[in-house]
Amino acid sequence: MKQLLDALEDMGLSYDENTLLKFRRYMELILEWNEKVNLTSITDTDEFVKKHFVDSIAICGTSQMVNSSKIIDVGTGAGFPGIPLAILYPDKKFLLMDSLNKRIKIIEELSREIGLRNVTFLHGRAEELARNKDFREQFDLCVSRAVANLAVLSEYCLPFVKVDGWFAAYKTGTIEEELQASMHAIKLLGGRLDENKQLTIKGYDLDHRILMIKKVKKTLAKYPRKAGTPAKEPLK
Repeated sequence: MKQLLDALEDMGLSYDENTLLKFRRYMELILEWNEKVNLTSITDTDEFVKKHFVDSIAICGTSQMVNSSKIIDVGTGAGFPGIPLAILYPDKKFLLMDSLNKRIKIIEELSREIGLRNVTFLHGRAEELARNKDFREQFDLCVSRAVANLAVLSEYCLPFVKVDGWFAAYKTGTIEEELQASMHAIKLLGGRLDENKQLTIKGYDLDHRILMIKKVKKTLAKYPRKAGTPAKEPLK
């Protein structure tokens, strides 16, 4: 866990022994479950800490994170970045959603086991849930590490975000071409790219970044399109 400690120190984030215990226990539980259900391809503990924990908390300390009280993690998978963020921000409310019910049930059970009280879980597809008035444009911040083209991810995520809220897309490697190809889709969905944030954390040498997209106007009612369409026919 040294790499996590170094990252927390480097980022000036407050933590205590209980915080670290939650992180450690969550990793242990995920790796235990991973022997029965495919939750992560990363099973080396050092790599797990680096690629799941440190990567997830890269948004911490930003004004977008600090000023948000209601946060949704779309396509959370094994709980990233939602669970690490919820551990560090117990005063904020998190909703973690995923299209695979088995995965959601597992991480819900694990979050209870490590004592998280500020997280709720939801099974469903973004295209359908974003049309529900209980979720549409109800969040200050949407985070996602889901593996999808940015135009597709924007159609999944921006409808959940309030006007003046933010969508933070975690991305890997060279994304300039993908970003340029997605600019019209982002605008169409009511967003505006404000920041392409390179992650500079001590001891963290992965080429990862966070795209900060501000919600500047309401998303048109016709978006997101019906389930499956955004991935098959990305907005251009």
